[in-house]
Amino acid sequence: MLCETAPVVGTERANVADLVRAAAARRPNGTALVHVPTAGDRTTTTWAALDADVEATAAGLRSELGLHTGERVALALGSTPAFVTAYFGALRAGLVAVPLNTGYTAPEVSQLVHDADAHVVLCDDATLTVVEEAVAGTHRALVDPAGLDSVTAAGRGHAADTDGRSGEDVAVLMFTSGTSGRPRAAMLSHRALLANLDQCRRLEPAPMTEDDVVLLVLPLFHIYGLNTGLGMVAATAATGVLVERFDPVATAELVRTEQVTNVPGAPPMYVGWSAAEQLDALRGVRLMASGASPLPAAVLEQVLTGVGRPVHEGYGLTETAPVVSSTLASDVVKAGSIGRPVPGVEVRLVDEDGNDVGDGDPGEVLVRGANLFSGYWPDGSGGPRDDGWWATGDVAYHDDDGDLFLVDRRTELVLVSGFNVYPREVEDALAGHPDVAEVAVIAVPHPYTGEAVKAFVVPRAGSSLTADDVTRHAATRLARFKRPTIVTLVPELPHSATGKVAKARLRAREVEELG
Repeated sequence: MLCETAPVVGTERANVADLVRAAAARRPNGTALVHVPTAGDRTTTTWAALDADVEATAAGLRSELGLHTGERVALALGSTPAFVTAYFGALRAGLVAVPLNTGYTAPEVSQLVHDADAHVVLCDDATLTVVEEAVAGTHRALVDPAGLDSVTAAGRGHAADTDGRSGEDVAVLMFTSGTSGRPRAAMLSHRALLANLDQCRRLEPAPMTEDDVVLLVLPLFHIYGLNTGLGMVAATAATGVLVERFDPVATAELVRTEQVTNVPGAPPMYVGWSAAEQLDALRGVRLMASGASPLPAAVLEQVLTGVGRPVHEGYGLTETAPVVSSTLASDVVKAGSIGRPVPGVEVRLVDEDGNDVGDGDPGEVLVRGANLFSGYWPDGSGGPRDDGWWATGDVAYHDDDGDLFLVDRRTELVLVSGFNVYPREVEDALAGHPDVAEVAVIAVPHPYTGEAVKAFVVPRAGSSLTADDVTRHAATRLARFKRPTIVTLVPELPHSATGKVAKARLRAREVEELG
């Protein structure tokens, strides 16, 4: 299957930081950022003030830190105005931003900073100790909150000394979640980031407008929060409400008090609001979106019933900057669907020989568009083919209306006696048990079938669920070869920053137990 829309043009020579300058010209006195810290007073920043801070930071990064065009600046910063200023300031200075997960340990930070060859690491009070340990004994400079303030202050009144880095130049090195093996840094150019914003802005209804007040609770070190959230706020000159940590009750109250109209979200947020009976707070929200992992059908229905509007699901990857498809492009929202490709993005579904699959058949998702990355750092390996197509490794099918449904990661298939088992299908079946709160499925070695299905199951609080209960339930929902051979009850599953189950950690645990 080929899904095609008109190409996007006009982003080849722009710098992502130009978005802030344009927003300041458009709404100089409009509120750009509202920051509500976990402790402290609420602050606001206008677009004119933010643009001035970005310009000063860009000038200071060059003059005070002696950084040169193309050098990497790691951002170990939470979702605060400091991150926003540092991010856009680095790009305006012609540097490459390297956002780091603020929950990483010192060894993890050390490894990623080394892999990116970052010259400087900007940190805040929450990450200072970890970063200090990570860069100890290296040539890499640490800039703490006071140091970052000094950099910005030194740049006041000076124009950023840049050479117009833009277009195909790398803007961001974004480390993937590392679902298999070691995380790799996707090279995202200014062109790719801007193209995806333009592609999404061509959707109807518009995913964001300058009248929106946007909840920015997704971590900014993740591509979803960084570009679809923060980037779109700048592209539309909207108002972003920065939240450093998601709490269903506190965040719901913030949605009310700040009169939030737009929520770029992830499944755990809607699950949390539903469980905490806070859906009423979303009644004034114009548009709700969800990505990063599948939204349970029951939660989608709860939100639709409780709020009166659907949650629009989408699909994307770090390497696609990130949005590939959205139910905003569909005629109707369907449970489990990831919608249709956004304007300017082409999608093909192919079999193992690279041939287009038939209607309703699952195939690997290939993507082509101006939003694609430039390969993995540092040599550009693994990028799009010469014809522009890039294989995602994900498997999907489309229904008669052309709406896409994600089946699973191709790399996560379980091969049982030569038969393909999609973990997502098994997980959905097991999740149907009323006493199952969460489930994750992986492949484990098996002496007779090659691989077998193992399920990690989190029982619902207060239940008396047993592994045998899960096995019996599976027997009523799945063919024998798809049923889990091993069921392990666990108190919780590991998750990434956006709520996706971190299966790499589960696999690593299995390797340790076997070895």
